[in-house]
Amino acid sequence: MTVSGLGPYDNGNIFARILRHEIQATLVFENEHAVAFNDISPQAPTHILVIPRGAYVSFADFAARAGDAEISGFFRAVSTVATQLGLDASGYRLLSNIGDHAGQEVPHFHVHLFGGKPLGRMLASS
Repeated sequence: MTVSGLGPYDNGNIFARILRHEIQATLVFENEHAVAFNDISPQAPTHILVIPRGAYVSFADFAARAGDAEISGFFRAVSTVATQLGLDASGYRLLSNIGDHAGQEVPHFHVHLFGGKPLGRMLASS
C-alpha cells in the first residue's frame, strides 16, 4: 500500500543517502528524530530542510505510520531549528510539498524552513 499516491519509499533517494552519511550535507541540527541541513539551492537567505530519520514518503505517510514520540519529536526539532537560527522575532515559513501537483522532488517527507527576509504571498495570484 502506498500513501498519497507517491509509490513505495525509495531507499536510494538523496535524503536517505544523507541519513546514511553517503552524501555530505551542511547540518544545522540533529537529534534522534530529525536532521536539519542547508538546502543546496536556497530560495531565501535562510532555507533549511528538516527530515525525519524514518523512511516516510510524505506527510500522510508520516502521520499514518510514525509513533507519537517521533511525530512530536520531529515538529519540536523544526521549532528548535527556527529558534536557534533566530527566526522567531521576524517570522518564518514552513512548507512541505506532497505529490506531483505540489512539486515534491524527493520522495522522503521533509519540511522547508524559510526566513531571513519578507517572503511575500504564499501563492502567486492567477
